[in-house]
Amino acid sequence: MSSQDIPEENLPAEQDHAHSAVSVADEANPFADPGLPPHEHRIQDIDERAAKRSERVVALLFTFSMLATVGFIASYVTISPDTSVYVFPIGHISALNFALGLTLGAALFCIGAGAVHWARTLMSDVEVAAERHPIAASPEVRAQVHADFKQGAKESALGRRKLIRNTMFGALTLVPLSGVVLLRDLGPLPGTSLRHTVWAKGKLLVNTNTNQPLRPEDIQVGSLTFVRPEGLEETDEDFQNEIAKAALMIIRLQPGNIKDKRELDWSHEGIVAFSKICTHVGCPISLYEQQTHHVLCPCHQSTFDLSDGARVIFGPAGHALPQLRIGVNDEGYLQALGDFEEPVGPAFWERG
Repeated sequence: MSSQDIPEENLPAEQDHAHSAVSVADEANPFADPGLPPHEHRIQDIDERAAKRSERVVALLFTFSMLATVGFIASYVTISPDTSVYVFPIGHISALNFALGLTLGAALFCIGAGAVHWARTLMSDVEVAAERHPIAASPEVRAQVHADFKQGAKESALGRRKLIRNTMFGALTLVPLSGVVLLRDLGPLPGTSLRHTVWAKGKLLVNTNTNQPLRPEDIQVGSLTFVRPEGLEETDEDFQNEIAKAALMIIRLQPGNIKDKRELDWSHEGIVAFSKICTHVGCPISLYEQQTHHVLCPCHQSTFDLSDGARVIFGPAGHALPQLRIGVNDEGYLQALGDFEEPVGPAFWERG
């Protein structure tokens, strides 16, 4: 069926465009303006049955998008990351990655294809030309823009084509769920794990360099020794995560030089144990000034006084180094009497 076969009263009303007429060349305007070609009606403009078919196609594409999004979520939940499939000519690939890529790609493609088909078959296709105008629009132009927008909204038939509207909103609502589901890959919630380390009552203090447990007589006054908990080995799968919280330094001071009462109570014969992790950004502390009893973080020069509860005396660190309460067991080895009282590292305990 063509527009020539349709009575004039059934054809959509044409807009009068003065610029579509060919102008005549003269001395002032030597080039004629060919204007726009005559508008040809689409079958959807003429036959409501064809328009309904296009509407159903658009709705079907939006529905496929919704189903693909549901498939994406189902694939993520049900397919094991270890499962592989053979895809010619690529070969063996991860079944999970293949399913996620296929379903998410289908969901996005169907939304785009539906929007394009809607615009090309059901929205107005009348070409509109506007003369060039100054950047600052006049009130008349602004009024015309608002009128054109309202006219375009009306011609899009979004209010009348409820099937398209509802399925489009459904597809656009479900697609973001794919990104929400992917947040699961950020890992499980930390819970209270940041507040605890592997230190516990009875854990021996093991010299990091010799891998041997320490006795009080092994620690000389003014010396700095780095230790780790008994049972934490470098071959352990979670060693790096655990040592990042449990790294410890022990220093032996003269008991009379310890100013903080709690520090003295938690020490053993002047041996004090503090976290090695700086409370600024988590750098390992390694510089010790024997005469002043100060330790210095090499990253940003935060300085802590180990004779006064490891309080901050200089630099950007926000709070003192956590202290570990220590003692000796029946065999005379240094041991922890519990875990740290507050989380180690940068300012977590102040905000948590």
